Amino acid sequence: MKKFEVKDHEPSYLPEGEWELVWADEFDGTELDTTKWGFRLNYWGKRFEGYTDQGIVLDGNSHIELHRTEVDGRYVSPQLQTGSNSFDYLIEKRENPWGQDGIWPLGELEPPKFVHRYGYYECRCKFQKDPETMWSAFWTQSPSIGARFEPEWCGIETDIMEYFHEGRAHTTNIMGGYGRQFARSDKAKYDLEETPDGWHYFGMDWREDGYTFYCDGKVVMQYNDHVSHVPQFILLTTEVQGYRSGLNGNADGKWKLLGGPNIIVDEPPFKIKDEFVDDAFIVDFVRVFDRVKK
Repeated sequence: MKKFEVKDHEPSYLPEGEWELVWADEFDGTELDTTKWGFRLNYWGKRFEGYTDQGIVLDGNSHIELHRTEVDGRYVSPQLQTGSNSFDYLIEKRENPWGQDGIWPLGELEPPKFVHRYGYYECRCKFQKDPETMWSAFWTQSPSIGARFEPEWCGIETDIMEYFHEGRAHTTNIMGGYGRQFARSDKAKYDLEETPDGWHYFGMDWREDGYTFYCDGKVVMQYNDHVSHVPQFILLTTEVQGYRSGLNGNADGKWKLLGGPNIIVDEPPFKIKDEFVDDAFIVDFVRVFDRVKK
């Protein structure tokens, strides 16, 4: 890897070759740059109770903190994104040009803040203390994932980094959308080496013929079978464990474990039962580079 200096900030470490910086957020100041980021608040046409637009802190030292926070006695946490897709559109009853409201029940599409194709995507981050309770991720997603048979031409989900368990990270690609044709590439799980300051670098070299994923300058996964050829948007996300772990609310207010024994519980696992405990996923920067063509 080669060092790429960024004035007044930590450097990037890039694969060999010539690169130019095309997009970045260094998280300077104390306010989120909403020209670059929006919040994911919905999930498959409905407001998702695990997501929030609260819990974001810019510390004034060029770091952003995504905090687990409290809303109505529940743990929730924020998800940031530079674009959107069908995850994000609320189902609305609205008129269409022909008066056929049932044909297009999704809400209005929002213009993306940043979508891009190919290049090197990098973040420098420090993990939350309790990944068993809240997981974090740095990834890209397609605005049109699952919209046609070929994932190459409707995009995929590229999980550059997911952090579910202490000391271990995951990298993977998801194709075919999230229905019956859902498919996952070889998923890489790897131990994180300790760093002197606790910060880690994660990167993805996305080319027309494949992907190479990096952690702290080392290759952790390569994938060449299905490569997205459409622009994708970037996500920095956290999520409190339990909202999608197979528990679902019943009409009587009880919760049933789905896909397993018929176990009924009174309270979902993400409800705050004792003292509130804060936690945060911290990011130093997100940068996107294009390879300089000769």
